[in-house]
Amino acid sequence: MLKDNIVLVGMPGAGKSTVGVILAKVLGYEFVDSDLIIQKETGKLLAHIIAEKGIDGFIEVENRINASINCNKSIIATGGSVVYGEEAMRHLKAIGEIVYINLPYDVLEQRLGNIKQRGVVLKEGQNLKTLYDERCPMYEKYADIIVDAKDMGIEELVSAISQSYKKI
Repeated sequence: MLKDNIVLVGMPGAGKSTVGVILAKVLGYEFVDSDLIIQKETGKLLAHIIAEKGIDGFIEVENRINASINCNKSIIATGGSVVYGEEAMRHLKAIGEIVYINLPYDVLEQRLGNIKQRGVVLKEGQNLKTLYDERCPMYEKYADIIVDAKDMGIEELVSAISQSYKKI
């Protein structure tokens, strides 16, 4: 199996989809948004899947669909909760380089509006800060490349990712 994809992981609001589209254009790759694949395959919005199946049910659906993504020379933007699915993460790591777009909590907090409307997976009693603290170590665990995006605009982030990827 070729390992010629770039898989973007990180918190909601980190810029995975925005950067992914531009990165795909710069590298001549396809762009794949795993959240859109989930919506297409289920025929439902992410928030509706969470409302219907609960968080654990959503993570099962997300894990199954991400574990079945089959593409080459693609930028894959994942949902922020993809790291909860071990099968999906093993598969994504097998088909591509995992790039973690790391942003400090205060930057994410400024960027995000209504996180529930974005389909963000929050457990009962959880807030953005506890979610951030829980997920960041998981992103780091799977990452082949960690890009500190704190002071970067979109173009700088695209450049940093493409340069890091070419070094591998």
